[in-house]
Amino acid sequence: MNAIDLTIFSSRIESVCDEMGAVLRRSAFSPNIRDRLDYSCAIFDADGELCAQAAHIPVHLGSMAFAMRDIVSRMEWQDGDLVILNDPFLGGTHLPDVTMISPVLVSNEHLGFVVNRAHHADIGADTPGSMPISSHLDEEGTVIPPGYLLRKDKIQQTLYSEILSTLRNPELSQGDFEAQISANRAGMARLQGWISQLGVEEFRVGLSELNSYAERLSSTALKQIPDGIYSFEDRMEDDGAGNRDLPIKVSIEVEGGRINVDFSGTTEQTGGNINCPLSVAAAGVYYVFRSLMPPQTPAAAGSFRAITVTAPKGSLLNADRPAAVAAGNVETSSRVVDVVIGALVQAVPEKMAAASQGTMNNVAMGGVVNKRHWDYYETIGGGMGASLNGRGLSAVQTHMTNTLNTPVEVLEMSTPLQLTEYAVRRGSGGDGDHSGGDGIVRTFKFLEETTVTLLTERREISPWGVDGGSQGQSGRNMLDGELLPAKCSILVDAGQILSIETPGGGGAGYG
Repeated sequence: MNAIDLTIFSSRIESVCDEMGAVLRRSAFSPNIRDRLDYSCAIFDADGELCAQAAHIPVHLGSMAFAMRDIVSRMEWQDGDLVILNDPFLGGTHLPDVTMISPVLVSNEHLGFVVNRAHHADIGADTPGSMPISSHLDEEGTVIPPGYLLRKDKIQQTLYSEILSTLRNPELSQGDFEAQISANRAGMARLQGWISQLGVEEFRVGLSELNSYAERLSSTALKQIPDGIYSFEDRMEDDGAGNRDLPIKVSIEVEGGRINVDFSGTTEQTGGNINCPLSVAAAGVYYVFRSLMPPQTPAAAGSFRAITVTAPKGSLLNADRPAAVAAGNVETSSRVVDVVIGALVQAVPEKMAAASQGTMNNVAMGGVVNKRHWDYYETIGGGMGASLNGRGLSAVQTHMTNTLNTPVEVLEMSTPLQLTEYAVRRGSGGDGDHSGGDGIVRTFKFLEETTVTLLTERREISPWGVDGGSQGQSGRNMLDGELLPAKCSILVDAGQILSIETPGGGGAGYG
């Protein structure tokens, strides 16, 4: 396959992922999927190796790339199957992220899988929004081990009914589940049609060459990192269960372009919900090293073959069942990125940046209006860290998520909430030759009694600067002007005001 054919092959397979995402977005019922785009789509080969992905959510895609081989080896796959799962210890991330996997067969030959993962604001947790202050996996919602939702393209009604019966608003959730099914069907149809035209053997050759090309590009980029051992430590402020200042430590050994990322010394798994499976930690690592590779590097397994990730069993980054993990996927993954970047600043300072906001500022809410349950979830952007090449962006999602905000109009039409302020938090970025990006102020007025859960970080330990740049400002959560804990669940009355001020990014350089 020549260079032109390989480029066309790469673009064509990625476009299938894009089309899956478009179908999912246009079919979904909930604002979280339809408007915030909290979903991801990818294609894997028959062994569960990543082949292509759309530019969706890094924490979704990296964790799928790490875990898929194990998932697909457990199941027996037939044409028309669709497997559903969300179990964090069997290939998932946290319970709201529901994954659907469909095999792709052409002429009775199994050639790969189409996969999508979408975040559901209602997965049956103890509190609305399904991001509770939890200490046990079962408190976080309905645990779905890998199981067949479709067999020979027919819904397995027993399993489907069992899942829907645990949810507060099953009609809305069913719409989102069926949007995910539709996305996989669209991906299968497009991929099967293309392979039938291309030929099965040519498709296999294309996948092999795509991975080889990805491996060459990544190898060239990683060999530019000087050999050595680079270490860094940062901390999680608290776990929501009274445990504070929990260290995450990393040691990155670089030798001839091969990378070993070791999280030994990281705190043991904790009583709160900031634990995560190793796949989530790996997603953060993959994301940072992917940012060092050329933009044209294919999103294929070959990109990561030179990178190994280890963390002690039973630690915060490789937790054992039944550890609570709701915030691990969002908050702890953000800190993983911070420590990996912090280590690499020592090796390639010109290619790294100061710490960004380091949190997703999770807000989960819900209640009952006119005898009908409603659930809502969003993450809020903040400041991006500056680099030696320029200032950080303001008021953006950073690193492990690139979801959109929920438009004010959609928020107010879908929930008994009023948004009274949505603004850039001026001056919250760190100073330096290049200043860090500013955070966001987002203020909600409640029109009905509402249960609110906040899972946030960087409320005490500010995002750090580089090369003499100063820290970004830490964030604040306030109810009627009174400071709230970083992680809490509260019942608010109609008329009360919740204000979230998100962190700014660290500055870079001090002239």
